[in-house]
Amino acid sequence: MDSKQDFLRLMDTQTEIALATCVDGQPNVRVVNFYFDTAANVVLFSTFGDNKKVKEFKANNKISFTTIPHEGIEHIKAIGIVQKSTRTVFDAAEHFIKKIPGYKDTVEQAGDDLVLFEIAFESAVVTLDVDNIGTFELSA
Repeated sequence: MDSKQDFLRLMDTQTEIALATCVDGQPNVRVVNFYFDTAANVVLFSTFGDNKKVKEFKANNKISFTTIPHEGIEHIKAIGIVQKSTRTVFDAAEHFIKKIPGYKDTVEQAGDDLVLFEIAFESAVVTLDVDNIGTFELSA
């Protein structure tokens, strides 16, 4: 198992994460599209700026996520910090569209109302199957 290679492959091919927050002892999880910015080592996703998850980020910016496999069990999970990006959805649009072609419609229809967020994390658990589980350190 090559944790770095497998990490990058899964981050490139999987399109959704289950994003978990916790505020006042109440956990919450939701599914969002994402892409992994290899230059900045952050997960990027967009959301409407006035929804519940944004309020939860402000109350507690510690989150966890797991990629969602659509076949088999290969996935990545990590714990990190979420913050509003200095970039916009339009800055990241080509990356989202390359990974998720239908995202073009999302950007065209709702781009002005979407806010881009970043998840920074130091390491991730890479699971290929029950016998192949490793940790990838992003700083390595």
